[in-house]
Amino acid sequence: MSANNEGVKSMAELLRAGATMTELSCPACSSPLFRLKSGDLWCAQCQKKVVVVKEGEQVSETQTLTSLGNVESTLMTKILEINNSIQGEKDPVELQKLSQVLTSLLDNLDKVKRLGRQKF
Repeated sequence: MSANNEGVKSMAELLRAGATMTELSCPACSSPLFRLKSGDLWCAQCQKKVVVVKEGEQVSETQTLTSLGNVESTLMTKILEINNSIQGEKDPVELQKLSQVLTSLLDNLDKVKRLGRQKF
């Protein structure tokens, strides 16, 4: 089943569970956002909580740490995907490309972890 079909299935499950579709869209994938019964906004396509900050509004430390956690999780998923691709790859040129992407992802993961250790 494609990722798009999974997203639609997840949206239907959210609606059945009492979530409401909002007029907002996910900043990452442009999919509609759903308001859960808890009041949180959720992207069914990305399977992540979304925090909306109005212009001029301060972001709380909790929201910042949650966002960094989401970025860290995404980076880890991509690192694992690239690792799996490297394991099955035989072409040296493709291995070089995959290694460069892996290096970049690892560098970004390190930056996100350092940001998470800072006080806001």
